[in-house]
Amino acid sequence: MQYIVVSKLSNNKFKRIVGVKKQTFELMLRILAVAHAVKHEFGGSPDKASLEDKLLIALSYWREYRTYAHIGVSYGYSESQVCRIVRWCEDVLIVSGSFTVGGKKELLTIDKENVILIDVTESPIQRPKKKAETVLLWKEKETHHENATGY
Repeated sequence: MQYIVVSKLSNNKFKRIVGVKKQTFELMLRILAVAHAVKHEFGGSPDKASLEDKLLIALSYWREYRTYAHIGVSYGYSESQVCRIVRWCEDVLIVSGSFTVGGKKELLTIDKENVILIDVTESPIQRPKKKAETVLLWKEKETHHENATGY
């Protein structure tokens, strides 16, 4: 969904669709605009996507966790271009310092009734390793079986 469509929504519907309030979206947009101006200070080719659409792409990835390919089809970009857009928005917003979550110490000092944190990081699956004894016993049984048949 492009920004032209989303911008016409009411505040409540905008937050439901995009995931952030319009004021927060505009603050993010101002931060991205400054970074974009610095990035293109000495020229360069114009971007195909507007800053608003870039931010919507990043927010849809973070909120819905759709694949880059799926978002790319929705907006008309390649998977790699969507990846670059999301990474750029992420890096710029983190460096700005306006959208950071405090550390453990800060979380301990605030009112715990009003805070919800969800850990959505990916972690590798820990698979049990085969023990060396099991492999050796299997080989011994196989060897023993061969001797029992006379070969």
